[in-house]
Amino acid sequence: MPANLDGQLVVAISSRALFDFEEENRLFEGGDDRAYMQLQQQRLEQPAKPGTAFSLVHKLLAFNTPGQPPRVEVVVLSRNDPISGMRVFRSAQHYGLPILRGVFTRGQSPWRYLRPLKAHLFLSANEEDVRSALAAGVAAARVFPLSARASAAYPEELRIAFDGDAVLFSDEAEQVFQRDGLDAFQAHERERKLTPLPAGPFKQVLHELQRLQHAPTGPMRIRTALVTARSAPAHERAIRTLMDWEVEVDEAMFLGGLAKGEFLREFEPDFFFDDQVGHIESAVVHVPSGHVTTGVTNH
Repeated sequence: MPANLDGQLVVAISSRALFDFEEENRLFEGGDDRAYMQLQQQRLEQPAKPGTAFSLVHKLLAFNTPGQPPRVEVVVLSRNDPISGMRVFRSAQHYGLPILRGVFTRGQSPWRYLRPLKAHLFLSANEEDVRSALAAGVAAARVFPLSARASAAYPEELRIAFDGDAVLFSDEAEQVFQRDGLDAFQAHERERKLTPLPAGPFKQVLHELQRLQHAPTGPMRIRTALVTARSAPAHERAIRTLMDWEVEVDEAMFLGGLAKGEFLREFEPDFFFDDQVGHIESAVVHVPSGHVTTGVTNH
């Protein structure tokens, strides 16, 4: 195991995002953490079922080649107690997930450990922890545990879909839309089509994925999609921004306000990130999804 995480894509994930702990979590949220710990201990030899972000993690870790320096590190960062953490590690081992590091804080927010981990991405079912991570400058999303699970159709292709404004890009243009309406938004973007949008919280994540994509060491590949409510003429600024960043996406969907869920069903991502609850509600029926709780729509 390397003594540092330099040069790796570092993903921190809560136990509920990785595994299905919803039955156990009802005890925890009921305030009886002793009963929760006891139940987890009783089930220590029983592997937990895969959770919403399981496919994402499984495929990311598949980019590591035995005998070569790892390219992806997944760390469990959880409000679980250390005893419950044993079940998390055993479940990971059961599924062949080489997850070796974890931080368990027994009810306290674990987000502050993102900094020493130099994490690029944090996935959690706890909205407070996600908001804290985003405020600290770490890309983060609130995982919906009851999301549909990822398709098994592409075992050697990691598929990720991103919203644009407030996710890949800043919410600069979204603020105009929320304040002044669609016509003002379209005019704003048309006038600034040659000016790159400021970066959003997930710009660096997209960069790291492209780094994995452009230097394959095995059979795994990555396919990305921009799935946005933008339409022409506002599409041009989004594309030109990605060109300015020297980042590519494989597919772009400019939906002009259409519900995203059915389009995502066809793309079949291992995970979808969006800042608006309405888009997430449309998506979770079809694909694993996470709410990026930042930007003007989440104030």
